[in-house]
Amino acid sequence: MRVATAMTIAGSDSCGGAGIQADLKTMIAFGVHGTSALTSITAQNTLGVGKTLHLPAELVGEQIDAIMDDMGADAAKTGMLATEEIMEVVADRIRTRRIPNVVVDPVMVATSGVRLMDEKATDVFVREILPLALVITPNVDEARVLAGFTVDTLAAMRDAARAIYDVTGASVLVKGGHMGGDATDVLYDGVEFRDLTGRRIEGGRIHGTGCTLAAAIASGLACGDALTRAVENAKDFVTRGIEESFDIGRGSALFNHTVHAVSAGGDGRMEE
Repeated sequence: MRVATAMTIAGSDSCGGAGIQADLKTMIAFGVHGTSALTSITAQNTLGVGKTLHLPAELVGEQIDAIMDDMGADAAKTGMLATEEIMEVVADRIRTRRIPNVVVDPVMVATSGVRLMDEKATDVFVREILPLALVITPNVDEARVLAGFTVDTLAAMRDAARAIYDVTGASVLVKGGHMGGDATDVLYDGVEFRDLTGRRIEGGRIHGTGCTLAAAIASGLACGDALTRAVENAKDFVTRGIEESFDIGRGSALFNHTVHAVSAGGDGRMEE
C-alpha cells in the first residue's frame, strides 16, 4: 500500500488561512500526503494582504523537480501564479513531468480585493496554464475576467463555463458563492452541465474557501475519485468548513479545516 500524494503550487499566507497552508491542511483532512512548491510569500492577515515577494521562477521549477524526482504526484493544484515567468516555468514542469489531475484555481484577486496576478500576465495564464488543467475553478468574478462578460445569473455561469471550456478544453467549475440565494456551482465537462447546490451559510467573509475547494478536489482526484465525485465531496467539505468557521483576527473569519473529509480513497492509501 502507498499513500496518495498531491502537490500544491501556490503562494504562502502568513496567517494560515489560505494559500499553501490551507492546501496542506485540506490534503491532511482527506488523508493525502501534501507537498508544496512555493511561488510567492505574502505578509497578510485576516484584514488583508500587505507586501508580497514573488520567488524566482527558477526556484519554483526546482521545487517541483525535487518533488517529482522523489515522490511524484497523483494530482496537483495551482494557486497564486503571479508573474509570466512563474507561469511559464510551472507550465513547462506540468508538461514535461507529466503531472496528472491538475486543478487550476485562477487566483487573481484576494478576498480583501488586492490583485494577486499581474494584469499583463493574464494572457499568458490563459495560453500556458489553463489548457493543462483537468478542471478550472473560477468564482464568478474570475469567470468574468476569463469569459469576458458579466457573470451574475445561473444562466451566465453556464455560458461562462462553456466559453472557458471552448478556449481551454478543460472542465470548468464556476463557483456561485459570491451571488445571492443558494450556493450553486456549475460544473461543465464539455458535454453536460451539473448544478451543484449547497446550503448558504449566512455571515461575513470567510478566508481561504477558494484555495480549500481546489485543494479538496485535487485530493479526491489523487485518491482515484472521478471528477464529479471529487467536486461533490470537496463542496461538502467546504460547506461544513464554512459552517464551523471561527474568528481569531479582526477581519475575515477563518475556514475550519478540522472538519472530517470524505473521499473514495478513505485514508489516502492506494494499492501498489
